[in-house]
Amino acid sequence: MERRTLGAAALEVGAVGLGCMPMSWAYTTSQQVGEDSLRTLHRALDQGVTLLDTADMYGPFTNELLVGRVLKERRDEVFLSTKVGLLVGDQHLVANGRPGYVRRACDSSLRRLQTDVIDLYQLHRPDPEVPLEETWGAMAELVTAGKVRALGLCAVGARVHRRAPRTQGAQRAPLHGETLRQLGRLQQVFPVSAVQAELSVWSPEALTALLPWCEARGVGLLAAMPLGNGFLSGTLTPGSGFEPDDVRARHPRFTAEMMAANQPLVVGLRRVARRHGDATPAQVALAWLLAQGSHVVPVPGTKKPRWAEENARAAGLRLTEEDLAELRRLPPALGSWD
Repeated sequence: MERRTLGAAALEVGAVGLGCMPMSWAYTTSQQVGEDSLRTLHRALDQGVTLLDTADMYGPFTNELLVGRVLKERRDEVFLSTKVGLLVGDQHLVANGRPGYVRRACDSSLRRLQTDVIDLYQLHRPDPEVPLEETWGAMAELVTAGKVRALGLCAVGARVHRRAPRTQGAQRAPLHGETLRQLGRLQQVFPVSAVQAELSVWSPEALTALLPWCEARGVGLLAAMPLGNGFLSGTLTPGSGFEPDDVRARHPRFTAEMMAANQPLVVGLRRVARRHGDATPAQVALAWLLAQGSHVVPVPGTKKPRWAEENARAAGLRLTEEDLAELRRLPPALGSWD
């Protein structure tokens, strides 16, 4: 698989990563089978995937334990990314960026992951009660201590931005504006190697300002939810419903009406895929991301071996200028993220 680099330290990763969250968190609990997930992790590594993306809050904790079982056998093949800064409460999430907590959380993650170093340690969310520089400084100390190789930030996404309060008559701040301000502050303390942000054919907002910021500084952009929570794979049927604990059951874009209204996006991906033999809509969606810049690394999540293999093979799909032009003409996704 093609390799791409993250940050000034030129950390090398496979062009397509693997998001491990669905194996333990947020999607179709009835299908979260540990042995299937282990096979998925091994299948991805066999296909040349190196970036495994997890977090202490997924489960919570169980996702890191799962990944740790694979790391115990194949650590030298993995670029390990995990996250800190969010705690799972009763029906809500709480940010914690206190330096003491960050240090303890890192040690706990290392134990669960059965490794002595984390390749990329990402701040999941800044803590509004703690100066950002203090949290980042504690994370930088972990690099000095040899427990972490590089640091990253998870961007505040479009949905959070649109929910932000706005005073009467004032214009809303630019999308990702707060993330860009945070990144500027963090760079003064310790280099940012990667930014993880939602980016896909149906949610392209990060292309406007966030990706150019990353490209100008050699910072990697990890494209989260690159398949639109599964919608862009073309495998979801409008009206089929989701399990009650699946995040898509409460997601405005996953009502039967909105899924039907956004089918032109899937139709367009299929049309391009047909020009490339046995390519799939999901592979086209991932190849579109890879074509956005050499620092973009899509991180599709899955818990099934067949999808992990399909996603990994997208790294070999080269879209033509005609393909890219057609994808640019696709209608914007309908329906609110809020």
